Amino acid sequence: MLYMFLADGFEETEAIAPYDMIKRAGISIATVGIGSGSITGTKGITLKTDLTENEIDLSLCEGVILPGGMPGTENLYESETVRNCVDFCAENGLLIAAICAAPSVLGRMGLLKNKTAVCYPGFEDKLEGAIGCSKGAVCDGNIITAKGAGCVFPFSYEIIKYLASGSAAQKVLDQVQYENI
Repeated sequence: MLYMFLADGFEETEAIAPYDMIKRAGISIATVGIGSGSITGTKGITLKTDLTENEIDLSLCEGVILPGGMPGTENLYESETVRNCVDFCAENGLLIAAICAAPSVLGRMGLLKNKTAVCYPGFEDKLEGAIGCSKGAVCDGNIITAKGAGCVFPFSYEIIKYLASGSAAQKVLDQVQYENI
């Protein structure tokens, strides 16, 4: 089970599009609300999450996804549950994916040292120890990062490729008529 953590102030596109694409690939994913089971994004869209932070089971965790947005990213970082789950994934070599401002959570936790990573422009100084690049989305080991909402398709592609295969990821992109990968 992938856990996608949502906190008030998350960027809706960075959550909804990857969630949809991952589901299309047949990969098990659940949204997890931080502080509530009803989370409101930056554009005012409120989502009812699959789980609350008190309902996650780390023994079922296969990876974590952190959408960006502000103040959503800060709210994710402030959550002990999120940090514990990210640490669990790091310690067990499980997928850790973050987009937009959210890679800063990984940087602040010391997980990007000597890893190639990207983020929303202006957050690079928070990617402590990372090797920057110009790609929209990048995978380095078990860590996938992406620049922002405009990169949700490459971000989703990298996640599906990591968990299933490149052909499974391409099949999903073909289904949604994305042609720029």
